[in-house]
Amino acid sequence: MRPEVQAALENALGQRVKSASPMRGGDVSDAFDVRLAGGDRAFVKTRADLPALAFEREAEGLLWLAEASAVRIPRVLAFSKTEPGFLALEHIEAAAPSTAAEERLGRELAALHRFGAPRFGLSTSNFLATLPQENGERADWASFYRMRRLDPLLERARARGLVSRGLSSRFERLYERLPDLVGPAEAPARLHGDLWGGNWLADRAGVPYLIDPAVYAGHREIDLAMMRLFGGFGRRVFAAYEEAYPLSPGASERVELYQLYPLLAHAVMFGSGYIGQIESALSAYV
Repeated sequence: MRPEVQAALENALGQRVKSASPMRGGDVSDAFDVRLAGGDRAFVKTRADLPALAFEREAEGLLWLAEASAVRIPRVLAFSKTEPGFLALEHIEAAAPSTAAEERLGRELAALHRFGAPRFGLSTSNFLATLPQENGERADWASFYRMRRLDPLLERARARGLVSRGLSSRFERLYERLPDLVGPAEAPARLHGDLWGGNWLADRAGVPYLIDPAVYAGHREIDLAMMRLFGGFGRRVFAAYEEAYPLSPGASERVELYQLYPLLAHAVMFGSGYIGQIESALSAYV
């Protein structure tokens, strides 16, 4: 851990850091298992080239999810509003998730989505991994999905030279059909926003936790579509969710539509290797 981060952490927590051991699994940030002089333990994440605002927004997102009292969220211990950026959370001793933990995750994710929010979007912007995520609120989901999700990332991908004229044309045709494709109208769901398999864990008692969110209010199927994109969720998660909060008709036909956002994000972050998947997803609609 960088000395300036340790000093800021000690100041925020009011305790001396006894040790800070690097942890595996930090895909975006550097992660540490921190032991404090008072006997407490914390999980701390930081990254030198990520602004402190990213950690502040993540802390706010965790608190926003916790408001629903649905799925367990790690307790926020401290975060920085000025450089150096860091976020300190309660330490969760993770264990291999059982079938019961997966079923509980499905039910509790359904409860989180049901808790909802007043409008599509969020009052503040935040970050999807390292990418700025604009959440300006909209009254309808189709326009939000186009203007706040697909369009900004398509422009970033275009600036990186990843979008051909043909691919751009296909997105324009998709936009024409979008109001008819997004599914039956639903109230805004309270979303995790970056729900791949690495962003949940179960503790030793089998209690599931959500971590590393990119929150906003949106269509609940976008969380579920991302869960199917990269794996990490057993069949019982989806079955328990469906039992608790049945999906609208045609949901299986919208999976690829809602995978376009994370696929575009991965293309912007990691390059052209994801363009083929984007084109394949589009083929279901245009």
